Amino acid sequence: MKQNITYILKTLALAAILLSFATTAKAQTAADSMDVSFTSIKADSVYKVKRDWSTWRPNPKRAMWLAIVLPGAGQIYNRKYWKLPIVYGGFVGCIYAMRWNNQMYTDYSQAYLDLMDDDPNTQSYNQFLHLGAKIDESNIQRYQTLFKKRKDKFRRWRDLSFFCLVGVYALSIVDAYVDASLSEFDISKDLSLKLEPTIINDNRQRNPFKANSLGLSCSLNF
Repeated sequence: MKQNITYILKTLALAAILLSFATTAKAQTAADSMDVSFTSIKADSVYKVKRDWSTWRPNPKRAMWLAIVLPGAGQIYNRKYWKLPIVYGGFVGCIYAMRWNNQMYTDYSQAYLDLMDDDPNTQSYNQFLHLGAKIDESNIQRYQTLFKKRKDKFRRWRDLSFFCLVGVYALSIVDAYVDASLSEFDISKDLSLKLEPTIINDNRQRNPFKANSLGLSCSLNF
């Protein structure tokens, strides 16, 4: 009887030891799988966060709005940095032309007003005369016409410079939008021209021998 009890106790102890080992191995396996899953999830998250610039495509609407808010920002967003000198050069050139023409218009307008009044103290028009030239009764009409034409000319050029500035601004917006829209356009050199014989069917002829004719088809893949 004692031997049976001892045998049973040994058996239960061995079973408990084996169960403990199995539970520990299972827990370790689960932990390893969790680590692997966490590592894969972390790797996937890192992969998703990291942007692949080789396959990046700009958004046309975002590029347009950036160009509207800040000139040149659309070109920066599209990563076309070589266009920035053209855009900003156009703005600087138009602003300089507008300011210079406005200054000349202001000077010629004041000279024309001084020439038209009877005040001898207002003679700002002398800065436009050649060395030794003088305005008197014999040539005052000619100078009045000349100054009037020049002030009108510089006023037109000033207004034209302003419209050119608006045009450069509009073109920068259009360029940003079109450039972003054409970013997915295939411009590779993989063009193929295929020529093959074909049968042309003319349904107007009842005779099958006359309705069908041999031809050549041309297909261009790009």
